[in-house]
Amino acid sequence: MSKPLTGITVLVTRPAHQAGGLAERIRTAGGKPVLFPVLEILDVINPRPLLEVIRRLDEFDLAVFISPNAVNKAMSLIHASRSLPPGLKVAAVGQGTSKALRNFDVQAVIAPTAHFDSEALLDMAELKHLAGKHVVIFRGDGGRELLGKTLLERGAILEYAECYRRAKPSADVAPLLKAGARGEISAITITSSEGLRNLFDMVGEAAQAWLKQTPLFVSHERIAESARTLGCAHVILTPAGDYGLLEGLSIYFRSKAGGDSASMKP
Repeated sequence: MSKPLTGITVLVTRPAHQAGGLAERIRTAGGKPVLFPVLEILDVINPRPLLEVIRRLDEFDLAVFISPNAVNKAMSLIHASRSLPPGLKVAAVGQGTSKALRNFDVQAVIAPTAHFDSEALLDMAELKHLAGKHVVIFRGDGGRELLGKTLLERGAILEYAECYRRAKPSADVAPLLKAGARGEISAITITSSEGLRNLFDMVGEAAQAWLKQTPLFVSHERIAESARTLGCAHVILTPAGDYGLLEGLSIYFRSKAGGDSASMKP
């Protein structure tokens, strides 16, 4: 069995509860994952607005879930008090979110199959004609406004249901700083621009030199743009999800081992 990541140490920055799958795939490929969460997913401080939306779910025509975290937080509360209305259509921004919905026995999900972002979801026929339709977006605190703004422009009656909040973790960065200074981190995976900014803040300005020179694997062009703006010199864009990140890592380091400098487009 090929082990393309043998001898490769990969910094995995997903939230702690979401890092296990990628870490295990890296181990299976022969690599060494180092877990260093740069985002923490917390409950909302005041759950009353979310619970009120859940109580009124029968009023909505479409529920959109922004992320697996939105699914896990909201659907746990929904299942605790009621079932989804039979006439409610459900949409997800990406395949990871769709999978999380299937874990809650939601099978009929509107979701893009090529690109996994708000733009791709908005391109789907099911979201083109929503004039007069009641739509709720389950999301974290803040986030991009493109989806909601576009749905409003299309005539939807929109509500947001914030079901989690993101925070920068408090962590002991000393082991990571030592490993980085010694050149022991071969690659970094990042799955959000906010997480990337948190990583830069957490390591501090003095340690950012090695951070900027370490190959950075990201799953969306927006994150790649953020990384380049921050001065990262080696940004590798991969397909989405854990499988995509592993594919990008494997292609890059397999080609490096073979002396091919044109592994993936930086």
